[in-house]
Amino acid sequence: MDHFFKLKERGTSVKTELIAGMTTFFSMVYILMVNANMFANPFGDGSNPLGVSYGAIYIATAISAIVGTVLAGLLANLPLAQASGMGLNAFFVYTVCIGFGLSYENALVLVLLEGVAFILLTVTGLRKKIFDALPEAVRVAIPAGIGLFIALLGLQNAGLVVPDTSTCVNLASFNLLTQSWGDIMPMLVTLCTFLAIVIMAHKQVRGAVLIGILGGMGLYYLLGLTVDGFYAQMQLSVLSPFQAFEEFADQSLFKVFTKGFDFSAYAAEHGAANLALTIATTALAFCMVDMFDTLGTLYAACERANLLDEKGEPLNMNEGMLSDAIATTVGAICGTSTVTTFSEVNAGVAAGGRTGLTSIFCGLFFFVAMFLSPIAQLIPSCATAAALIYVGLLMMASVRNINWDDFKIAVPAFLTLAVMPFTYNISYGIAFGLISYLVISVFCGDAKKIKGASWVIGLLFVLMLILTH
Repeated sequence: MDHFFKLKERGTSVKTELIAGMTTFFSMVYILMVNANMFANPFGDGSNPLGVSYGAIYIATAISAIVGTVLAGLLANLPLAQASGMGLNAFFVYTVCIGFGLSYENALVLVLLEGVAFILLTVTGLRKKIFDALPEAVRVAIPAGIGLFIALLGLQNAGLVVPDTSTCVNLASFNLLTQSWGDIMPMLVTLCTFLAIVIMAHKQVRGAVLIGILGGMGLYYLLGLTVDGFYAQMQLSVLSPFQAFEEFADQSLFKVFTKGFDFSAYAAEHGAANLALTIATTALAFCMVDMFDTLGTLYAACERANLLDEKGEPLNMNEGMLSDAIATTVGAICGTSTVTTFSEVNAGVAAGGRTGLTSIFCGLFFFVAMFLSPIAQLIPSCATAAALIYVGLLMMASVRNINWDDFKIAVPAFLTLAVMPFTYNISYGIAFGLISYLVISVFCGDAKKIKGASWVIGLLFVLMLILTH
């Protein structure tokens, strides 16, 4: 084990790697509940527009996390962990399926195409070159825009932000004279859960998000005693772990092949040309967001763990990106959205994780968690909504890298991060940011600095806006 993972060389031990793997796991295991809830109950009202169950997505998320995390340990020997990415899952559910009108199975095809493309690009070394070719003004703003988008989803799922005929959105009423306590109570649970997560994170409590979600669940059921008919109205069905596996096999596994390539319904309504352009630009948006997520986290975690080479690049970077690409392909086959490297790996690195053994231990914990779906199903959406808001907060950190004094950078960055939540669409944010960057650069005399890949991607987004929206 020491020879394979180079434990002594990197100044670590099996015990330290075990603690680091456990720390990483508890920091990101919330994705199993949050992702399953987002797919099965995207609006927090019990509706299921995608037609896939909580249990099916829970298992799909767990399997893809196990594959990606273990591969990161075996192939790259890095303390990384992977799962269905926050932001990318929202893009899948709210933009591609609900917004564009593609079916759940159709959207899986786009994720599969992205995974296969990333495998080829990683093997050939082109993936990082494409990343470097895109303007930094847009790159650094994408995580912040996705953060705002995710936070908005959390606020809406909690019932805190509601539709309004005059202003489009508004704050929900907390007035006990006009609203029932049963309507207000879940919103208070979300706020308390969010604040608890923030306080624990500030105090560097390991697994703050998971502890907060579980605490929010307890508070929700405790306060339920004060709501008339609360337990009588609940429809709790405590399933066996194996029922979740049955739902997984029936509803999501291999659906990308059996139903995904049938785009006839979308083509009949929107036309073949619209379909082709939608597939191209949506797959492109998936690729770019995943690329920024993975590379950004890879650099940050390896820098903190002192695992950079003499050029300042992460050790075994291609192998790390390859594990991400393979896991994304496996995730599409299992029935979940794009798999990416989680920023929560920094918690494991802080706990001493320096090798891929951290990832192996984390993957083993995910394997155990795969059989705990009955417990996870008891967690209310008001508790997981708090996690969405908190993750949105974390993703806003990238705005510190934007030069707000230079309009050539500030304007594309602002449009990227503002358009995403305002239009409920991540790809529109990237499109407005990139197109504005190209236009401003041309008229400011910086056209020669624009790389060819930026022009090609910008043109595709222009065509998307003109022909598909």
